[in-house]
Amino acid sequence: MTIRFVLAVTLLLLPAVGSTEATASGGCDPARTVSLRTPRSAYAATALRTLNAFRGPGWRVVMRFRARNANGARTVFGVLGMKTDRSCLPRWYLVQLPARPNGRTGWVSSRDVSVRTVRTRIEVDLSARRVALFRDGRLVLTTVAAIGSPSTPTPTGRYYVNQRFVTGNPIGVFGPRIVGISAFSPVLRDWPQGGPVAIHGTNTPRELGFAVSHGCIRVRNEDVLRIHREAREGTPVEIRM
Repeated sequence: MTIRFVLAVTLLLLPAVGSTEATASGGCDPARTVSLRTPRSAYAATALRTLNAFRGPGWRVVMRFRARNANGARTVFGVLGMKTDRSCLPRWYLVQLPARPNGRTGWVSSRDVSVRTVRTRIEVDLSARRVALFRDGRLVLTTVAAIGSPSTPTPTGRYYVNQRFVTGNPIGVFGPRIVGISAFSPVLRDWPQGGPVAIHGTNTPRELGFAVSHGCIRVRNEDVLRIHREAREGTPVEIRM
């Protein structure tokens, strides 16, 4: 079975995921948007080709994305919901966009993306200076973090992991790994690529627990290795005060 068919069947059988309501003819309601986020699972949509993101299903293009982004990584969107046809097969996905302004969303055609399940999520508590990693709804890692300074704060909101990198210098300023998220600095607009925010390692562990970064979230190198390994693209990231 194709992933689209499996996804549609799953939605019909598991109300916790946000199943569609059957119509009188036994199909699905194309007018309804089905939620695809739960505390235990989410979905990631990977671009198969250059595609358009629309304000609504099929109308008014808001952005255009290539299959790979400026860093050469696959373009991935965090999926929030979908619309199906009357046969319950996905037609459109409501997705988070890795673009300014933070929290921007759009609709992409199911023909242009490949969708898979994500079992992890990340929570960042700025007040507590903590990062927590969950798998299948269970806490598997919590670690101290350095966050953005008062002049270059870490933005709050709901984002997702959109790219992951192995650095060329494991003892450098970014540590051994970088986990990019779809957030952008609220103040560093003139930085390369618009000031994207990431979770990464550090070569100054004494600064962990303090508000000293340019907006990124720094953690211990051993912890970013695990976050990089487990939090695949599409992993929801919530940053709160």
